[in-house]
Amino acid sequence: MAIIFDSHSNCFHLSNKDISYVIGIEKGKYLTHRYWGKHIPFFTGSAEIQEIDRGFATNPNPEERIFSLNSLPLETSTQGNGDHRIANYQIRSSNGTNISDFSYVSHDIYNHKSELPGLPQLKAENIKVSTLEISLVDGYQDLEMTLFYSIYEDYPIITRHVAFKNNGKSTVYLENAGSMMIDLPRTDFDMVTLNGSHTHEANISRQPLHAGIQKIESNRGTSSPQHQPFIALAEASTTEFNGDVFAFHFIYSGNFIGQVEVEQYGSSRVEMGINPETFEWKLEPNENFHTPEVVLNYSPYGFNGMSQTFHDIYQNQLIPQYFQARERPILLNTWEANYFDINETELLVQADQAAELGIELFVLDDGWFGQRDTDESSLGDWYVNTSKIPNGIDHLADEVHERGMQFGLWFEPEMISKNSQLFEKHPEWALQVPHYPMTEGRRQLVLDLSQEKVQNFLIDTLDAYLSSGKIDYIKWDMNRHLTEVGSTQFDHSQQKEIYHRYVLGLYHILDTITKRYPHCLFENCSSGGGRFDPGMMYYMAQTWTSDNTDALSRSVIQYGFSYLYPPIMLGAHVSSVPNHQVGRITSLKTRGLMAMSGNLGYELDVTQLSVEETNEMKKQIDFYKTYKNLFQFGRFYRLQQPNAYFASAWLFENEHEAVLIYFNGLARPAVPVTHLPVKYLDNHAVYQDEDTGQKVSGAELNNAGVTIPRIKGDFETLRFHWKKIKL
Repeated sequence: MAIIFDSHSNCFHLSNKDISYVIGIEKGKYLTHRYWGKHIPFFTGSAEIQEIDRGFATNPNPEERIFSLNSLPLETSTQGNGDHRIANYQIRSSNGTNISDFSYVSHDIYNHKSELPGLPQLKAENIKVSTLEISLVDGYQDLEMTLFYSIYEDYPIITRHVAFKNNGKSTVYLENAGSMMIDLPRTDFDMVTLNGSHTHEANISRQPLHAGIQKIESNRGTSSPQHQPFIALAEASTTEFNGDVFAFHFIYSGNFIGQVEVEQYGSSRVEMGINPETFEWKLEPNENFHTPEVVLNYSPYGFNGMSQTFHDIYQNQLIPQYFQARERPILLNTWEANYFDINETELLVQADQAAELGIELFVLDDGWFGQRDTDESSLGDWYVNTSKIPNGIDHLADEVHERGMQFGLWFEPEMISKNSQLFEKHPEWALQVPHYPMTEGRRQLVLDLSQEKVQNFLIDTLDAYLSSGKIDYIKWDMNRHLTEVGSTQFDHSQQKEIYHRYVLGLYHILDTITKRYPHCLFENCSSGGGRFDPGMMYYMAQTWTSDNTDALSRSVIQYGFSYLYPPIMLGAHVSSVPNHQVGRITSLKTRGLMAMSGNLGYELDVTQLSVEETNEMKKQIDFYKTYKNLFQFGRFYRLQQPNAYFASAWLFENEHEAVLIYFNGLARPAVPVTHLPVKYLDNHAVYQDEDTGQKVSGAELNNAGVTIPRIKGDFETLRFHWKKIKL
């Protein structure tokens, strides 16, 4: 791995064994993008920048009509002086003008990652990382912009972010503070994104780029279920198994934008950062502003190659260190069994049955606090409802622990109900704009996390419960988007900062609590996958993937999220049927295998199971416990993307064994004969089928595949289990 500056060619070359990334300096001033892709040993500039006298082009040097910023392949945009493509930054000066003129002045190369103050980022734990800082200065306003590039030795990964510093004497306003931009010299890409809605998250969208701007974004206050902060550009021929993929993933949990512009002369500009529609930052003299980090991931091995890199680096360099190699417990969550109707006696009966089944973690969901009998009150009143839990949370936790299980508790810390003691006492703690009504969602408002008092209140509230040492797991929920985003604690000139300050406040709370209680397992939730992003995963080792627990729906949702996150991060529960979200009936076997394809849990009334269901659930739990390491830490590969009938397949594999799961989706007539190649087993090994005893080479399974028998009936699931054997 190396970062080299060639003074002869005026180029920076970032490289490791897998990739190269080359940045040029043009005219001693502008940063140009020269190459990103497979590793090359050195860069000579064979792919020259073509300069042509273009109509309507403006020229920084009037004597050079062939040189124009509007066609130069750049690493960061310019402002107001000739680059008319989508911008990566915009600055308003104290006199109200929107123009800047940044020039390259210096660079620094070092063998570590720089810290991002107050923001999550990829870590560099027990791994080699090199960083390039490139400083540009606008001498007219004494503004400094620094571009950061970090390359990992063992991953085809580069991270990017930007820092702005006001070295002048006047206040300036950042109206757009993007984290990265790159001009790729091609337009023959498909744009791949993950889109959706509540209970219908992470649908894979793939469409060819076309002239103009294509974008995804959120202005909802969170990353949102509508769009994952992720874009991939792939060749039209790219599949799960082969082809180039250039992927971009934003480590941020608030409003974002990711966009691609196919411009007039055959390049694709990719830009990602905080959404400027809802952002502004007042940058006083001698102050800094750091943008969140973007992860750039190149794969020449298709989407599975992209995913393997994301899975590996997120598991080992993003989530809390304590949980990076720690198995997750099989849990039982009370929500769909009880909703708000809970009492201690019934909970302990459920806990008895859960312990008998082999459950490892008992989670008390919503309804245990304040006067919380519906979702219309009590958020913010985090005191125990003693009519429901007469002996308190600590005693209930002790009872669960005595049954051999861990104990977990649900919170929705960021919210406040109008019908609450907290709102009566502190109405100014809710997000609000003077003279405008407070819009409720789910009969709740949102706390103003930009306020230090609110941050401290939530830290103290959580600390009061966690300090006993009896809570092993927290489910952190967030069930509405932001409206009336204003704060009573900030000047009118800073009100457009509140969206970002909200996220910074959230990160401060999470950073404080997770560092104070590093052994408590936090599960991220926002009505399921509504804020499932790398920013939240920095603090929480897993996410409740979707409120939709239906097996058919989950086959699509979990498949989509697996583009970015490993199964161990995807909370997946077996619920009762008919399913509470869509009314569908699927077999317990299918529900079990679908949930095992994520992070296994249950969400149903275990006291109402039949004898057959009880026995089946015990078998599921025993099987999962036996092979938990494979399911949670094995390599995960997608073998068949859901088709028109929702049929799909995926593989869990390690050095000892493999499990293939095939989901047939909807039954159909005249079904074609299907031979499914396994593709990722060891070609030189022999495997034995655990059910039939048949021995077969990995090469045969990979290439000839397995026959999928004709299946009559909807929503059936097949499981193939092979163990590597010694002959």
